[in-house]
Parts: sequence; structure tokens; C-alpha cells
Amino acid sequence: MSRRQRGANSQRVAELQRNAAAPRMPVEQLLPEFCRSGTVLRIIILAQALAILLALVPGVTAEFWSRLGLISLFVHWVTLPLLTLLCVFQRRWRQFSPPALAWLFLLLLLLLSLLVGTFAHQFLQSSGWPGAGDYYAFLLQVLLMSLLVGVIGIQLGTLYVQQRLRLDAQARAELDALQARIRPHFLFNSLNTAAELTHSQPDLAEQALLDLASLFRAALHSDTAVTLEEDLLLARRYLALEQLRLQHRLQLDWQVPAQLPQIKIPCLTLQPLLENAVRHGIETRSEPGLIRLVLTLGTDAVSLQIENPRGQNLPHSGGNGIALGNIRRRLELMYGDKARLVAVMSEDSYGLKLTLPLAEEGADARAHR
Repeated sequence: MSRRQRGANSQRVAELQRNAAAPRMPVEQLLPEFCRSGTVLRIIILAQALAILLALVPGVTAEFWSRLGLISLFVHWVTLPLLTLLCVFQRRWRQFSPPALAWLFLLLLLLLSLLVGTFAHQFLQSSGWPGAGDYYAFLLQVLLMSLLVGVIGIQLGTLYVQQRLRLDAQARAELDALQARIRPHFLFNSLNTAAELTHSQPDLAEQALLDLASLFRAALHSDTAVTLEEDLLLARRYLALEQLRLQHRLQLDWQVPAQLPQIKIPCLTLQPLLENAVRHGIETRSEPGLIRLVLTLGTDAVSLQIENPRGQNLPHSGGNGIALGNIRRRLELMYGDKARLVAVMSEDSYGLKLTLPLAEEGADARAHR
């Protein structure tokens, strides 16, 4: 190896180390989805809890229920427009850094509090409410409370982001460990198969080596996202290698539409699922076994089901729990709770059903890089 090649490899290794040390989750993945009903409901409940807390302040002479009603009305007048703005412009947040987003959130909260506070003071004065007081003093109290609530919200958001980054780092570490266990086993089998075909069927041997190179090239970039079509192609190349090794023992039923949606999934999501099917459903059997892969397009989701026979003398076989848990975490980091991976078992077969959201415009932005 020349000095120039060694220098290029050293630069590449340094770049990979820098990328591995840096947070790879984009801003929009770190933010909660403000347009989702569950997120809106949680924030409204927290806002109402804040209103109850303010109404329970000791030393207030006003009647509790009327005070609670006015505070609740004020808090929700601030909360609901803020949620609306966060939802409508959520797709534009990706161009801001996290500190800029925090300042923007705080500025929006103070502006809305200023507008609602001005309206609330006029309303309270016109209705003769004794607690209205001076306009500027009232407005200062409102802005100070909003500032404190905003700072607390930013701190909670920071804890949420740190937790997401820890989950991301844990998933990456488990993925690396999983690949380190699987790679030698699969590599040696594939190389032995290619070596056996070198003299008798050199074209097949060459194709096997090309497929193997494609898989390990993808493994080097397994922290990225690829299209569903690209991951299916990698899965086909893996199965082609295993068919060369297992011959008639491995039978395939591949039902995939010609036109696939341009949605993204973590690289090498399907290959570990099929490897489990081969290792636990085919290799443990003496007679041929069928692996069925069926992809169905729905109105709002893509469903992919992998089914294989259960292994002989292994009543509980059918999958690698570490691999499935890792894939679930990778999907969660990309899609939240919109993607699902569930097992479907029967007496003589084991299946996995993967469901991906179809209408996901931000899927490519949710890639780990």
C-alpha cells in the first residue's frame, strides 16, 4: 500500500471517528411532533395543571372557582395559539439550531402572553374584577410567569433531547456489537461458497463476490437511511448468497410490487430479519423450507411480512431477540411510534410484520446522518 493510500485511509478513519462522536440526530427528530393529537393532549393537560397550581396560590382572597376559570382561560389562550404556530411551521424548524429554537420558542411565548395579557386586563377591568390592578404591573406579572414557564419548558426539552441522544448512542453500540457477531459467520460461509464455484461456475462466483461486496459496503454505512427499494435490493443479494450455499433447501416466495414508494428506512433493516429466517427456519431443517416475503401497499402505510418455517427440535426458535430489539429501536429513532415490528407465530411457522408510515415527507430528514 502506497503512502498516499495510507494517508487517505487515515483521513477516512478520522472522519468516521468524528462522525461517530458527534450527535447524528437531526433537529426535527429531536423535537416532539406538535401536530399529533397525543402531543397536543399532553401539553393541554400540563397547561391545565399549571392553571390549577396558580389558582391554589395561598393568600388570594378571590373565590377559587372563578379565579381558576379565568386563569385556565388565560393559560389556554396562550397555549393553543402557540401549539398552532409550532404545528404549522414545524417543517421549517430544521433550519434552526437547538439554541435558536429555544430562543424562538421563548419569544413566541412572551409575545402571545403580551397579547393575551393586554386583552385579559381590558376584559377584567371592564367586568370590574378587583384583581386587575395597574396595567403595567399586571402585564409585568404575566410576562414574568410566562418567562419562568418557558425556561422550565426549555429545561425539560433539554432533558428530553439528551434522553433521545442516549437512546441513539445505545442503539448504535448494540448494532455494532450485533454486526461484529454476525459478520464473520456470514462472511466465511459466503467466501467458501464463492471458492467452491470458482472453477465450476465462475460467473456465479463473480456475482457472489459482487453481492458480498455490496452488503459489506452497506454495513460500513449502516447508520444512514436508504430507500425501501434499496434495502430490498440488499436483502435480495443476501438471499442470493444463501441460496448458492443452501441450494434446494432454501425456497423463496418474493411478492413485491414493481412500483415502490420513496420512503426511507435504516440501512440493513431487512437483511437481519431474513438472516434470522435462514438461520432459525432453514439451516435447522433437513428438508427444504420456504421463506415468504410479501409487501403490501396501503393507503397510509406499507406492510411487509416475512414468514419462515419453525426450526426442527427448536420449538422456541424463529428469531434473534437482540437483532429484533435493535431494529425496533432504530425504527423508533426514525419514525417514533409510527413504525411497528411485531412477531406472528403459529405451530409450524414464524412471521415478522413490519409496518412503515407511507405519507412521511420528513422521513429522509430523519436519517441518522
